[in-house]
Amino acid sequence: MRALAVIVPAYNEQAWIPATLRALADQTDTDFTLVVVDNASTDGTAGVVHAFARDSGLDVRLIAEPQPGAGTAADTGFRYAIAHGAMWLARTDADCVPARDWVATARSLLAGGAELACGRSVPRRDEHPGPVHRYVFPAAVRLAALYGRHRRAHRDPAFRTPYVLVHGHNLALTADLYLRCGGTAREALQDGTEDVTLLNRARRHTDRIVRAEHLVVQASLRRLRAWGPRRTLLWHWDRRYRPDEVHIR
Repeated sequence: MRALAVIVPAYNEQAWIPATLRALADQTDTDFTLVVVDNASTDGTAGVVHAFARDSGLDVRLIAEPQPGAGTAADTGFRYAIAHGAMWLARTDADCVPARDWVATARSLLAGGAELACGRSVPRRDEHPGPVHRYVFPAAVRLAALYGRHRRAHRDPAFRTPYVLVHGHNLALTADLYLRCGGTAREALQDGTEDVTLLNRARRHTDRIVRAEHLVVQASLRRLRAWGPRRTLLWHWDRRYRPDEVHIR
């Protein structure tokens, strides 16, 4: 296990994870261990990862988490990496494309003293985003994050640093902080926003949390296109929109 581990939860991502894996293999900094957590996939996700591990030259670990939930799978991956010696952790998702300097930037932020770095999310270029995807929806997300700073739930006096915009598919943190704060919530995808839960747990333990605009991941538009902007925002706002099927393919 390398000092830095990248955690990628995956559920039935056979069609999407190849781009994620290629982007990780193409990083300017490849001195990391990749931990892919197969969250009870029923498609060929595991086979894709096995083939990538054989051919990529990266240190790749494929582990299983049978209990559904992106937060649950992420927690399993984080704790596996920590138990095997990782000191720094980064997470993205199996339908995302990290920028070429994503690992290098995460390493620099953590080495520079940040205990949690919350990166910037932009639309995947290969999904041909339109103006609404590139400008309008991101602006709405940032306004929602500004509102989040003023929510009572995010203003507990025990918090040691202000609330910042966080994306579960683009963050980096130290193993020490992960263990101190209790880590990611182990819950089903529809039951909570595990990234916000992790952020608020961390805020009780450190003031070294940064919003890192130069830590960039391209995220899929598939949920936004399937549900539309309003329902997608409501989904991210404490799951106020709850569809019958939360996994968009």
